[in-house]
Amino acid sequence: MTDPHPPDPFNAGEPAPTGTAGVTLVAGGTFCLSDATGDIAPGAAHGLFVRDTRVLSRWELRLDGHPAQALTVLAREAFGARFVLRAGSTLLLVRDRVVDDGLRETVTVHNLGREPAEVRLELTVAADLADLFAVKEGRARPGGAEPRVVGGELLLGDPDGARGVAVGATAGPAVLPGTLSWRVVVPARSRWSTEVTARPLDAPARRGPAGGARAWRAACTEVTAGDPALTGVLRRSVSDLGALLMHDPAHGRPFVAAGAPWFMTLFGRDSLLTAWMALPLDVGLALGTLRVLAEAQGRAVAPASEEEPGRIMHELRRGPDSAAVLGGSRYYGTADATPLFVMLLAECWRWGADEEAVRALLPAADAALAWTARHGDGFVAYRRVTDRGLVNQGWKDSADGVNDAGGRSAIPPIALCEVQGYVYAALLGRAELAEWFDDPAGAARLRERAERLRQRFAESFWLPERGWFAIALDGDRRPVDALTSNAAHCLWTGIATDEHAAVLVERLGEPDMDTGYGLRTLAASMGAYNPMSYHNGSVWPHDTAIAVAGLLRYAHLPGAVELAQRLAGGVLDAAAAFGGRLPELYCGFAREEFSPPVPYPTSCSPQAWAAAAPLLLVRALLGLDPHVPRRTLSTTPRLPPSWGGITLSGLGLGPVTVDLTATADTATVTGLPPDWF
Repeated sequence: MTDPHPPDPFNAGEPAPTGTAGVTLVAGGTFCLSDATGDIAPGAAHGLFVRDTRVLSRWELRLDGHPAQALTVLAREAFGARFVLRAGSTLLLVRDRVVDDGLRETVTVHNLGREPAEVRLELTVAADLADLFAVKEGRARPGGAEPRVVGGELLLGDPDGARGVAVGATAGPAVLPGTLSWRVVVPARSRWSTEVTARPLDAPARRGPAGGARAWRAACTEVTAGDPALTGVLRRSVSDLGALLMHDPAHGRPFVAAGAPWFMTLFGRDSLLTAWMALPLDVGLALGTLRVLAEAQGRAVAPASEEEPGRIMHELRRGPDSAAVLGGSRYYGTADATPLFVMLLAECWRWGADEEAVRALLPAADAALAWTARHGDGFVAYRRVTDRGLVNQGWKDSADGVNDAGGRSAIPPIALCEVQGYVYAALLGRAELAEWFDDPAGAARLRERAERLRQRFAESFWLPERGWFAIALDGDRRPVDALTSNAAHCLWTGIATDEHAAVLVERLGEPDMDTGYGLRTLAASMGAYNPMSYHNGSVWPHDTAIAVAGLLRYAHLPGAVELAQRLAGGVLDAAAAFGGRLPELYCGFAREEFSPPVPYPTSCSPQAWAAAAPLLLVRALLGLDPHVPRRTLSTTPRLPPSWGGITLSGLGLGPVTVDLTATADTATVTGLPPDWF
């Protein structure tokens, strides 16, 4: 039964911990949380989740009635892992697990002894069919699907078969309600195995182990570096993005889920920024993301979900409690996804997206800009519509994520500095599209609107006595004066004047912002600073990558290139410390205080824009700037010497495929047609 008054899911400040430390496997909209033995233990936040529903709440394997001892977990892919266990002195138990549409696991018993071993294996299975939000918040209750044995399979589902799983196995198990068991004799120095599957009742035919991810990766641009460690990080990025790849069920259009474990769904801001960062890999991902979001674009006014005409949604959920928690399957409480939508449309057009597909999305872009214009001649600001919505609706969306230099939270409505930058870039991007599609008058109006915004922004947000942009204006239009990484986003979008950018570059490079492993979200000199917080002093790799891209936009200013290289190097050093995979965030302690970086305990991993961050670093430091409609490709490499060069093989630019090789300050492109320049 749905709790009529569930806890507020939006304003807890950070994701909930998953309970017992364990292993996360993910493939598209399916993910599995287990402990280090591979068990899904009841009472924890473990489970197999499909379409925001926990379809397995228990999956415990016992050998002769006892759990095996974990030796190690080997996970080379985000969607698969090998759990290596020990049972006594002579039996090795190996669980090879793959997550795709459901779960597939090969269980192998190795008898290392010198005489045959009789063993009894029992797998206990349960499904509570709890909503993801209920699990995340610790509200899931015992009970759930009644197990039934049908045709040699164990079925656990709701009465109409809309949610649940069918569990089956090879090697002739005894199947009873709630258990599958085997009694076998394993010869000396030999092995025995069985394959167990958990197939969602409403799932289509199996595609094979993460087949969609592998196919996507095979079609992507290959990015390698002279530095083997950097090549490993880049390959992990592509692998994780493939594992997070999803497709809308109606049309098969691709997009990337925000992150595992709790955000395996479409998020406006996250999916748009990730698609932007991944443009060198695949323009089709950006186009698919735009199409899916355009279809869900707001068309009415609905206070419970914060839907408004033209607004791009914040998140999509499909669990049984979605309507009660979000006010519907879609929640629209975001200030930045709407201008980011227009920015990405213009950018993917420059990168060679199909022109007719871009033209078809222009009405959605215009509706988005109309939404930003409803704030009159002022700035785009947010205030939640009901007490259930997000208090903060920028990327720092924890309840305490926006505060002044003294640590006091901002009073809404709040106009964030980076959101105004996104609107500025969106206006210029739409102006360029208008010019290309034979609307010069519309282009002129959009550019005029952008210039007015830039002037007002400089007057209202710049703090000359401090040397940075205010993070926001509050409800009284007073500057919220904390020094934050948000200011660097204003470099990325180009809304900052050269005069202001020159001062900001110097300020961002000081020790209270640069940890040595990336840029702090909030300077250590600010009142709310806490290096172990979610948004007030931690380091988010995607945030630093955007800062690097912004610094290189102002590469003509003193110190900008040097700081960009230093920040990029710090993030990539952190990636190496985390085994090649960047987490969502990590603690913001200084490098000289703690090295390697201190993990953040509830950080998502893999997480979409963290996975894509190394790709943006590479693109920015290559100075890679294609314009397919105009048949131009420019590069201005400023690569750190330690990288040993970068190669992009099979880079797709509309109808053209090229190979690019760059060293510290030179680039060579092969495959470019003669009419390009």
